Amino acid sequence: MRILSGVQPSGKLHIGNYFGMMKPSIELQDQGDAFIFIANYHAMTSVKDAAALKSMTLDVALDLLACGIDPDKTALYRQSDVPEVHELAWMLSVLTPMGLLERCHSFKDKMAKGITASHGLFAYPILMAADILSVNANVVPVGRDQKQHVEVTRDIAIRFNKTYGDVFVIPDASIKNDVSVIPGIDGQKMSKSYDNTIEIFSSGKKLKKRIMKIVTDSKGLEESKNPNDCNIFKLYKLFTDNQQQNFLAERYHSGGLGYGHAKTELYETIEDYFQSIRKKREELEKNLDYVESVLISGAEKASILAQDVLDRARKAVGI
Repeated sequence: MRILSGVQPSGKLHIGNYFGMMKPSIELQDQGDAFIFIANYHAMTSVKDAAALKSMTLDVALDLLACGIDPDKTALYRQSDVPEVHELAWMLSVLTPMGLLERCHSFKDKMAKGITASHGLFAYPILMAADILSVNANVVPVGRDQKQHVEVTRDIAIRFNKTYGDVFVIPDASIKNDVSVIPGIDGQKMSKSYDNTIEIFSSGKKLKKRIMKIVTDSKGLEESKNPNDCNIFKLYKLFTDNQQQNFLAERYHSGGLGYGHAKTELYETIEDYFQSIRKKREELEKNLDYVESVLISGAEKASILAQDVLDRARKAVGI
């Protein structure tokens, strides 16, 4: 089994990234041949500052390694270090119907939020398909909101294979049922685009201030509350076991628990959960040569596969 994940360096990584992609990828790296790319070309749809893009790309590499990505098990690389994907993306684009891209909810959601439309944003799923297909990935761990992009990849790959012969492996999305869409502090899907995230490496007063902004209903301290309707509890469940969840849920139902108390409980839980990861990241920051060597090694491994896939695609189309 070959596993591929990707993450954009378009801002500080948040707990939606962690539970939606990073943690599943860490768990899967013991189950197959794993690849993770830092999607710096994808990030160009929203990041227009060169220095910022370079800095955030490094930050993502540090974050992934600190969170538990093992270079001995996972090829970690920058998207820009595997240029074969761009030629592959063109080949895929000529077989991709406009209607397929127009139906992609990610593009429509960003447009609705006032993000400027561009060809890059519109054609984002094609480049993502090339990323996935270039390494013959069987499994793609994603959040439920990203499932459509994997489905688009499947549609494009099947269309290509029917037209030119079997060139591409058809991938499947891997979605943990207990971690579908992670709510942000405003109750919408957690996304950097919506400025509603809780950063993985935030701590202390900054983290607490962010958590205190989580939107709740107006029920008072003594009123019984439904934990399953509460954004605080939805986030708390990500970090805790059933016993902890049941204990806090009972306090919700019994009354006497204010949302401020629940937010404090969540803050302390997140602080403890990421404490060792923060320390590991600090150590990695002192050894950037090692981080760069990991990225180069990962790109070399990915490029070997991508060149083989590209050669087969070229031959199939007559180039």
